[in-house]
Amino acid sequence: MPIFIGFVESGIPLGVTFTFLVTSPIVNEVAIGFLFISFGLKIAIVYTVAGMLIGIVAGMIIEKLNLTHLVEEYVYQMHMGEAAIEEMDFEKRVRFSVDAVKDIVKRVWIYVLLGIGIGAAIHGYAPAAFLAKYAGPNNPFAVFIGVVLGIPLYANAVGTIPIVEALINKGVGVGTALSFMMSVVALSLPEMILLKQVMKPKLIGIFIAITGVSIIFVGYLFNIIL
Repeated sequence: MPIFIGFVESGIPLGVTFTFLVTSPIVNEVAIGFLFISFGLKIAIVYTVAGMLIGIVAGMIIEKLNLTHLVEEYVYQMHMGEAAIEEMDFEKRVRFSVDAVKDIVKRVWIYVLLGIGIGAAIHGYAPAAFLAKYAGPNNPFAVFIGVVLGIPLYANAVGTIPIVEALINKGVGVGTALSFMMSVVALSLPEMILLKQVMKPKLIGIFIAITGVSIIFVGYLFNIIL
């Protein structure tokens, strides 16, 4: 969230900011290494390319929709022009930075605590048995079920790899398991709670819809080619 605010107030286009927001948790170098070790080079490469494409597509769509008005106004009010920054000496820059941090913390601390609390409560939890039963290879809605179940959960990419491996061993399609992994790390409930303080609900809904649909599409594609 602080990085999101920093990007926006620095004048970086909203679409680029969302590309970073999507790809940074999905395309994790450590997770890619574990994917390579667990599933081989092909799946690691396909996962990496797909994660990057999802972020790029989501960013391009959001940029085309011109949704800057759905970012909370205070984020833009924090913008400091280049000329004003150049006039600051070191002491003034430090004072400005401290004041900016205080302002951000004052606005978002309750959401940070709420997001961390929920994340801690559900971290690493995954309904593996349910997924294996209802998202098997014979269910045409398997990828959709995997993505929907992944959204409320919370874990990082590395933490979900053992779950993905267990699901695949139980017969769940590779695309279904990887799309579940993507939805957990890119669309977790704690993340949405944190983003609520910098985005209006409509923008969060659009972000979830675009990213979710992209992950579902990639999941079905994975099931075809892998």
